[in-house]
Amino acid sequence: MDNTQLAELLMGIAKAQAAIIDAVERSNPGFRNNHAVPILTTAANVRAAVPRIQDLPARILLRMQGRAAFDVAQIQQDLEAAFASHGAPPGASAEPGSNLSPAAMRAAARVPGAAPAAAPATGAPGENLNFGAKS
Repeated sequence: MDNTQLAELLMGIAKAQAAIIDAVERSNPGFRNNHAVPILTTAANVRAAVPRIQDLPARILLRMQGRAAFDVAQIQQDLEAAFASHGAPPGASAEPGSNLSPAAMRAAARVPGAAPAAAPATGAPGENLNFGAKS
C-alpha cells in the first residue's frame, strides 16, 4: 500500500466518522461544537507543529468538521511529513522515545530505574535571579 492509497483510506474512514457526528448533531444540536470538536482537538494534538502518525486520523476528522475543502493530496503530504520526521518536531533529539506525549514522559519519569528527563532544579523558582547586580 502506498501513501496515496493510505491517504484515501484515511479520508474514507474520516467521512464515515463525520457522518456519525453529523447524525448526532442533527438529533442533539450543539453536540459538534460543545462536545465533538473540543475532544477531537485534544486527540489531534494540534499544539504540535509536526503531527505524530497517530495524530493524523483525528486531525483529518477535525478538519472535516470545518467548511474548507479537504483533499487526499493534503492528507498524503501530512503522511509523508509524519513518516519523514517520525512525528518529532524540527530540532528535536532523535533519541528513541523522544516522540512521547508529555503525559507519557511524566509517567516514565515516575518508574523506578528510569532515567530522569531533566535534572530537578534546586531551591525555589527564581531564587538565583538577581536584577540589582551590575555586570
